[in-house]
Amino acid sequence: MAGFRTHITVSTLCGAGYGIAAYKVLGHQPESAMLAAGLTAVGGMLPDLDSDSGVPVREMSGLAAAVIPLLLFNRLVTMGMTHEGVLAALVGLYLFMRYGAAYIFKHVTVHRGMFHSIPAMLIAGLVVYLEYESPNRSVRILLACGVMIGFLSHLLLDEIYSVDFNGIRLKVKASSGTAVKFVSGSIAATAVCYGLLGVLIFLAYAEFKGKHPNEPVDIRRFVSNMK
Repeated sequence: MAGFRTHITVSTLCGAGYGIAAYKVLGHQPESAMLAAGLTAVGGMLPDLDSDSGVPVREMSGLAAAVIPLLLFNRLVTMGMTHEGVLAALVGLYLFMRYGAAYIFKHVTVHRGMFHSIPAMLIAGLVVYLEYESPNRSVRILLACGVMIGFLSHLLLDEIYSVDFNGIRLKVKASSGTAVKFVSGSIAATAVCYGLLGVLIFLAYAEFKGKHPNEPVDIRRFVSNMK
């Protein structure tokens, strides 16, 4: 299995390439390209939140606690919250991500479980897409794709490192196939993962069908329109 530093290095390189492509090829603003590059680097470390080692969990929980509230800032402002309310929400979210979420991951997830999977990668991208508020939907898609690219780099590295290149003979380790997967051995974990993915897809679709990209999702109105 690839080490934590290897994942950081590869995801950072992926982020640099993605940021350059976003600016030079896709025509995004330099600020958006830099943010996409940073989120790509962060995405490459996200799967290690289920690690048995304390170092990746500690590092990632601290980083997530800082990044997630910042991405949510614009959405909280557009919701009409007061300055004090926004600050209180951001501080509360930081404390939850820094301590509560780390505790949950430690006691609920298992290493190389459903958090190391393609559905988990899609969940990470959808969370960023729904969380970040921007009048330009393409920027939100850019950031979401960046997180997923970084996440995928982690999964692919774990699979590559599950093959032992010993001379001309290849030895497949027991960990092979446990990173890039769609289901796990736990029916409950798989069901929860796909259930969460379904909810996020529904919210993203509901917002996409709105009259304006920044319009908050009104679930009751959306359901009534489907009748």
